[in-house]
Amino acid sequence: MGDSGKLTPEQYRILRERGTEPPFSGKYVREKADGMYHCAACGAPLFSSDTKFDSGTGWPSFTEPAVAEAVELRPDDSLGAVRTEVTCKRCGGHLGHVFDDGPADRGGQRYCINSAALDLRKK
Repeated sequence: MGDSGKLTPEQYRILRERGTEPPFSGKYVREKADGMYHCAACGAPLFSSDTKFDSGTGWPSFTEPAVAEAVELRPDDSLGAVRTEVTCKRCGGHLGHVFDDGPADRGGQRYCINSAALDLRKK
């Protein structure tokens, strides 16, 4: 994909090798600034800070993508449990997973995204 020169080893491990950062270790877990979260690999706009919430899980969580077409959802049974992987539609980078345990009043979904896969551009 030609981006290994600009990604840190941790970003490469997550975005290209489908890794996961340890809970509560990412730089955006507690981030409260307004802005747009972009793909750290290709720069595509993915999630707005308006949809970010504290899920208590240890990863940045969002109720929905900024633009539905910006992400792709894929079945993932890599750990023996069926989950839904979230990838960047533009470059295919692994972002995290989506679960159905988000805030009911905001659609019920929790996009659980690795900080290393994101680049916050503050307003």
